Amino acid sequence: MNRTGWLALIVCVMLVISLSTTVVARNSNSYTAKVMADSLNVRSEPSLKASIVGKMETGELVSVSKEEHGWLKINSNGISGWVAGYYLKQVAAESGGVVKTASSTGAKTSSSSASSSSQVSVDVDSLRLREGPGTTYSVVTGAVRGDLLTVSESRSGWLRVKTAAGETGWVSGQYVKDTGRTVTSASDSGGKKSGGLKGKVITVDPGHGGNDAGMIGTTFKTEEKDLNLQTSLYLADELRSRGAQVVMTRTKDSEKPSLAGRVSISKSAGTDVFVSIHYNSSPKKTSGTLSFYYSESKDAPLARAVEGELSSQGIGLKSNGISFGDYHVLRENNVPSALIELGFLSNAKDEDLVRTKAYQKKAAKAIAEGLEDYFQR
Repeated sequence: MNRTGWLALIVCVMLVISLSTTVVARNSNSYTAKVMADSLNVRSEPSLKASIVGKMETGELVSVSKEEHGWLKINSNGISGWVAGYYLKQVAAESGGVVKTASSTGAKTSSSSASSSSQVSVDVDSLRLREGPGTTYSVVTGAVRGDLLTVSESRSGWLRVKTAAGETGWVSGQYVKDTGRTVTSASDSGGKKSGGLKGKVITVDPGHGGNDAGMIGTTFKTEEKDLNLQTSLYLADELRSRGAQVVMTRTKDSEKPSLAGRVSISKSAGTDVFVSIHYNSSPKKTSGTLSFYYSESKDAPLARAVEGELSSQGIGLKSNGISFGDYHVLRENNVPSALIELGFLSNAKDEDLVRTKAYQKKAAKAIAEGLEDYFQR
């Protein structure tokens, strides 16, 4: 074949390769996603029983290529496998193509760092975090009253902050207040993380409120709404101590959000799980705790994990297990949700016990540990 023939052949081959690449690109449904969990296992198959082939940390970006029964197939720096889909959030690819990558099982590096930053709390009902220090910048996420933010930079009255979920942005300093505390953070890329609830956003819903007292105790006339709020505040403290960001649907006795409003608060916060706190009543002589779920696939694992700890922690009441419940706050929530009944106010023994601070704190601790169990599945 002469030189002209060889050149023509090369051009044809290159054209075929180019067309093939274009077809693949057009047919691809892959997208970029960010890891929202503190530590996420990558498994060989879409199953909790499959072997772990790698691990990822909060903020790492991966390429998602396939979905199967709630599991996503991902690839990051050659590590390919499956992860639970609710731990990823779809994002646009970062500029410059810089992507933090997963580390394969067994790999270890010795790099570490530590820093100290001031901490502020949100002082308004709703606060927007923006891409830059000014109202002309796009909103990247939001925060609600009481959320704790870590400050890394100050510029012309604006603060660059980081949420408990690991998201960063700028807020106007006039809408936050100094907590007087500093936060020292350290990371060791080779060390083992404790996991827990760090970086999780949990909505705690104290049932009833305002002119809706809920159940009334038959012996001591205890109002359920008071117990719900007291227990929820203990739970919020317990969750925050374990690194979680807590969103409350109400923080005062006078507040009475609608059922739809409670779900809306959960959705707006980008919550990972929703937990509604209640106390029960029955015409029968029933005693103990009971956790409700709506969706067998979405909610039951959460209810089961929480009730499991309520049963094993020795809080003073027996566990009645989990049960299906067609409740609005469960049915309309798009995240794993559970409604926890912590005793029967119609039972004199139960009512006498649940009124105590000691019981409520034990119950809050058990629920928090149940949530840790759920996230570490």
